[in-house]
Parts: sequence; structure tokens; C-alpha cells
Amino acid sequence: MTSDTTQTERVATQTDPVATETEALRELIDQARVVLWDFDGPICRLFAGHAADKVADDLVEWLEGRGLHSLLTDEERRSLDPHIVLRAVDRRHPGSDLVDELEERLTQEELRATSTAMPTPYADPLIRTWTAVGRRLAIATNNSPSVVRAYLENRGLTTCFAPHIYGRTPQLSHLKPDPHCLNRALNAMGSAPAAALMIGDTPSDLLAAKAAGVPFLGYARNEYKEKLLRDAGATMITASLEPILNVLRTRP
Repeated sequence: MTSDTTQTERVATQTDPVATETEALRELIDQARVVLWDFDGPICRLFAGHAADKVADDLVEWLEGRGLHSLLTDEERRSLDPHIVLRAVDRRHPGSDLVDELEERLTQEELRATSTAMPTPYADPLIRTWTAVGRRLAIATNNSPSVVRAYLENRGLTTCFAPHIYGRTPQLSHLKPDPHCLNRALNAMGSAPAAALMIGDTPSDLLAAKAAGVPFLGYARNEYKEKLLRDAGATMITASLEPILNVLRTRP
């Protein structure tokens, strides 16, 4: 006969929310043969020492200095996201020299930012561990692929991803939330969407994953990021990459 104490312990274990979350995370990780990473956020804070909102402001000022104030709505000007500015101009002047020059300016700002980018806690060991246990990794990002390669080289992580780095292309309508970069990664790696996992920190990452049919794990380094993801429909969110690393290290 099972003692009351043992029964109580078993019930507590079964209803422990931390244990439940860990088990759900383990299932998500175990089914993934390919892991698709967003870059700025889950892998590093690219603009940690080179604020993204300042980059967005500089792009807006550059446009206004050329008499192109009307290209952006008030909301787009206030967005503080350089990719929103870039997409907005591309929608109104697709494939133009203006868009090419604006994109090049953004790429140069991103490249400058790599020297002060802050690695996301536990990202480096997690990437190396996931690679060591035989999973294939790719990056699917709205950042320039040259920027991603520069950062990975500085961190000694290039071999964990190369050649599967899928970033911004001249076709800016393919930026997430369009699933283009995810589909490129899946096709190149010969992976079914259900056998992959996307790690991202923005609603656009979630929407791209949904469109590609890829399971999604949200990374939210603060409550604001978590709220944005939950409001967009994310159900699996982690505030740290450490639990993922712990799951990998305790796999049989």
C-alpha cells in the first residue's frame, strides 16, 4: 500500500508547474532535428552598445534630409525599428536605388554594432551543445547575412551554422513575418517543418514560424518581450536559454 506521504509527494510532482513546463520543453526539444534561430535576440543583443532606435532615427533623418518625409507614416517614423523603416520604403518604392542605398546604410550600421554586441546568456554553450548532440542549426533572420557571419566568426561559432545562414536579401518583402528565410533553411537542410524548431523573440518570428508550419519557442528577456509574444499567440516562452541547455545536458 502506498503511504499518504508518498501519495502527497506524487500529486505535488504531477501538479508542479515547473516540472510541467520542463516536460513540455523536453518534448519540444526532442522532436526537433533542425533548429532555426533568429539572430538578434536569441543569439545576441546586436545593438546592445549601438542602439537600434538611434539607427532607426538616423534612417528617418536621412530620408527627411532628401525631402522624403512623406514616405513614412507618423507611426513608422516613431517605430524605433530600422527594419520597419526599411520595409515601409520598399513597399512604396520596391527595387529602387533609394531602397538599395537605405538597406546598405542599415547593413553598415549592423556591421558596426557587431563590435559591441552582447552574447545572449547561455547562447554560446547551448549552440555548441546542440551541435554536439547531432542537431543541425540554421539562422533565419532579418539582419544582413554578412553581419551574422561577422558575429559568429568573432565568437568561434561559424562551424555550428555554416552554410545555413539565411538573412536579408534584396527582396525586402521576404523579411519576416514572411516565412521565406525559414523555408529556405528547411529546403536546404531537407527538413520537414514538423521536425524543426524556431527560436525567436518577436511576433514576426512567431508569425513566420506559423506560416512555415514550424513549432515555435519564444525567448523573452523581459516582461515587455513576453507580453508581445503572448499577445501574438505564443504558448511556449522561456525567459532564459538555460533551461534548454539543462534539458540537453540531462538527455539520456
